[in-house]
Amino acid sequence: MDDQAMTEQRRDFLKKMGVLGIGFTSSSLLFQACAGEEQFTHPYKCWVWMHADKEAGNTVLQERFRTLKSMGVTGVLISGDDERNYTQAKYEGLEAHVWMWTLNRGEMMEQHPEWYSINRKGESCVDAPPYVDYYRWLCPSRPAVQDYISGVVDGYLQKDYIDGIHLDYVRYCDVILPSALWEKYDLVQTEELPAFDFCYCEVCREKFKAKEGVDPKELFNPPGNQQWLQYRYDTVTQLVNRLSAEVHAKNKVVSAAVFPTPSIAKKLVRQDWLQWNLDMIFPMVYQGFYEEDVPWIGTAVNEGVTALNGKFPLYAGLYLPDLPQPTDLENGVKFALENGAGGVSLFGEVSDEHWKRFKAAIKPTT
Repeated sequence: MDDQAMTEQRRDFLKKMGVLGIGFTSSSLLFQACAGEEQFTHPYKCWVWMHADKEAGNTVLQERFRTLKSMGVTGVLISGDDERNYTQAKYEGLEAHVWMWTLNRGEMMEQHPEWYSINRKGESCVDAPPYVDYYRWLCPSRPAVQDYISGVVDGYLQKDYIDGIHLDYVRYCDVILPSALWEKYDLVQTEELPAFDFCYCEVCREKFKAKEGVDPKELFNPPGNQQWLQYRYDTVTQLVNRLSAEVHAKNKVVSAAVFPTPSIAKKLVRQDWLQWNLDMIFPMVYQGFYEEDVPWIGTAVNEGVTALNGKFPLYAGLYLPDLPQPTDLENGVKFALENGAGGVSLFGEVSDEHWKRFKAAIKPTT
């Protein structure tokens, strides 16, 4: 199963959740909005997450990317490898990065079931995927897994039409879901439940025991053990920094989609993104997932920007289904920029009026 197939799985799941129109598809008003408007300049870098459209003709792709450029978008993060999508985006003056799933990958289950993460109950993602069927998490402790993911990245790096690598799902499974999703799964996750606490495979246990002198399954309180938490933060960080070095060796850039703040990322998915050697980062500041209002976007961005202290730029990921009013998007963008974001990235359908408010938010005041 390639990245495009995995993206389709995720899209199907989101449709079942009632979140329709995820991604910038050919039916979106985005591609009808303000066609032919002149481009304008602004001081930010603005992105969209989108799916490669292998069915669209060259003229459709040209119009699509030209419209994005006219709206103030400067780059696209494309799920799927289709040369025409990348080349057309670049022709219209956009950066074009491949958006790849990193540790949530199900294509090796038959060939290497031992590569997959095991929860504290002893269940493998192969046999008991947590939450949803497409959650098939590889274990980052395993050298073979690291080599495999490195090979996927290297394959993209060989393609001149790809400007950079955008890493998604570069973490452990959600040990705690964002609170807005608890009701959907009939869960109360005020503590780390064994079914969602990963990874306790033999490699993780052996490596941790060699380092700390104890099997993590024998810890009195595994969720509260700081050394065990740190071990898992470090395994993801080591993988990311290996991939970053490989990308930089090819003179390309690397970024990642991460959970919204450093503290939330560590708590919910063992993701310590402050330690990563990236060129830029895209926290998914999806306020609705955390039952917060639009101003929280600024609060979350401020935490990340302050903690990064200039290490690399932060672009705030905004979720359009939770910004239904055009003014919601305008305010969300403003809250992000006022708190130090270098720009934003959009996920979801965008109406004509949303685009007008988006342009108003990023337009220079002088």
